[in-house]
Amino acid sequence: VRQSRYSAIMTNPMDLTRRQFLAAAASTAAAGAAVDRASAQTARPPALRSETAQFVEFRRGAELPRVSLQRIDGTFVDLSSFRGKSVLVNFWATWCAPCRRELPLLEKLRRTIDSSLLAIVPVSIDRTPSADVSAFLKRLDIRSLRTYHDPQGRIARGANQGEAPFVLYGMPISYIIDPQGRAAGYVTGELDWTASDALALLKHYRQT
Repeated sequence: VRQSRYSAIMTNPMDLTRRQFLAAAASTAAAGAAVDRASAQTARPPALRSETAQFVEFRRGAELPRVSLQRIDGTFVDLSSFRGKSVLVNFWATWCAPCRRELPLLEKLRRTIDSSLLAIVPVSIDRTPSADVSAFLKRLDIRSLRTYHDPQGRIARGANQGEAPFVLYGMPISYIIDPQGRAAGYVTGELDWTASDALALLKHYRQT
């Protein structure tokens, strides 16, 4: 019996070659898929530049600490509640002229983009009462954006003003959080978030 099996293999050498080929092809396909996944995770984001700066990408991996956001109406929500979608966190103030021009563009983005894929989180850093911030937004006809308020600087401060989850390197400043809850990067300065380059960057982080 041993001899017959051996003879069968020897008289049909292509059977072994075929098995080896299929095994190698499967291994190559698996390795290629792993490379594609790694490439998608490490691909550089599309370029995005405001009039004053360009998007700065963070080294990925670290999740943000717990961040409790205060809405204009005084209620609170955790930033982690947006997990599973990318988040655009925009810090602004009523005294900031570029912010006043950017807010209507964020409003336009909010009305046109799928909210299940992207959460837009505008945060006022004004020290004034929330009622004043709300009145300001009404004058700008900002009605779709759910706005937040950080008058005590709990979640955002200047680089030399103490510890906070976010650093205000300029105004306005926008941070992008990926669907896994990691800070992806930031850009300072006024931007048209409905423009093609901004939309390409937001799409990039929805896919990573």
